[in-house]
Amino acid sequence: MREQAEIVLRTEAREEVLDITGKVEEALGDLGLTEGAVLLFCPHTTAALTVNETADPDVRSDVGRALAALVPDVPFRHREGNSPAHVRAALLGPSLLLPVSGGRLALGRWQGVYFLEFDGPRERRVWLVPLGGSACRPAGPSV
Repeated sequence: MREQAEIVLRTEAREEVLDITGKVEEALGDLGLTEGAVLLFCPHTTAALTVNETADPDVRSDVGRALAALVPDVPFRHREGNSPAHVRAALLGPSLLLPVSGGRLALGRWQGVYFLEFDGPRERRVWLVPLGGSACRPAGPSV
């Protein structure tokens, strides 16, 4: 089993909510993790990860609009021009710990993994670190 994997994303807008569930499950295959848990970590201070409903595409825009309303662009001391992005990312957090079963994320029926961009467009990364569990081993004679 590999030690970790990385998903590379290219965001297209200043603020985006991307469903990355498929990319995470593809990376699980690369890791060889079939049972256990995976830690997802976003190494950026103006982006975040969360789990939410992915069945209705309106949820993505609703989440983005609600976070913008929660943290408007008011006068901040941080003069880089992206202070709301830092606060929004801090509210959601940089990591998720998710169960894995049968080589797939063990999520609720409507759940998926979202990557939230608050300061794009940029190239971003999400790291996947397998925790415990078992790896898929090729069939063959035991040694």
